[in-house]
Amino acid sequence: MLAVLEDYFGGPITHSKILNVGGSAGAIDNFLADHAAHVASVDIDDQAVDHAKAMFSKSNLEFRVADALNLPYDDASFDIVICSHVYEHVPDPGQMFEEIRRVLVPGGVCYFSAGNRLMWNEPHYNLPLLAVLPRPLAHLYIRLAGRADYYHEKHLSYWGLRKLVAGFTRADYTVRLIFEPDKFHTEYMLPPGTPKARIARFMARNIYWALPGYIWLLRRS
Repeated sequence: MLAVLEDYFGGPITHSKILNVGGSAGAIDNFLADHAAHVASVDIDDQAVDHAKAMFSKSNLEFRVADALNLPYDDASFDIVICSHVYEHVPDPGQMFEEIRRVLVPGGVCYFSAGNRLMWNEPHYNLPLLAVLPRPLAHLYIRLAGRADYYHEKHLSYWGLRKLVAGFTRADYTVRLIFEPDKFHTEYMLPPGTPKARIARFMARNIYWALPGYIWLLRRS
């Protein structure tokens, strides 16, 4: 995440104010606070926020319980917003992105990490093809597997994600993360020379729409 942001901005982000939407227990925020002027983290899960407050304390770091659909910040408050694997959990991702756009300064960016509905394996429950199924079948599948009573997450396809962020200018880092693992520290996911890395490169070149996830920087005009 930091490597992508520093590449985009052409250097350190030490003067940036960052908001992490859906920061959960705060590990990412604690790391970013060592590289930015200020980091604010919000999550609707009060227990996760309490844990973050207990674990991490820095003068430029704050944690708040808040709804991603109604962010408690003024317009144009942040240079960077982080939205990493959050959209599928909120009831109205379109409204969330309206809020993200509102709190970003003109020219600010949202780091958007997003799963693709066409992914082979659903990572929240480790069930093959769960995200692809129609909702009634997904609910039945997840119950029969003993993982949950309902499948609440709502993933979008590549085309749905493009539509969701159509109000931003999109800088796509997905392919660069696959082809430049040393620069962007993705070796742990795609060890060079392995079958997994070769498959990822093939998909990025030929069937980009089928990649399991994307990393986009979304610029507010």
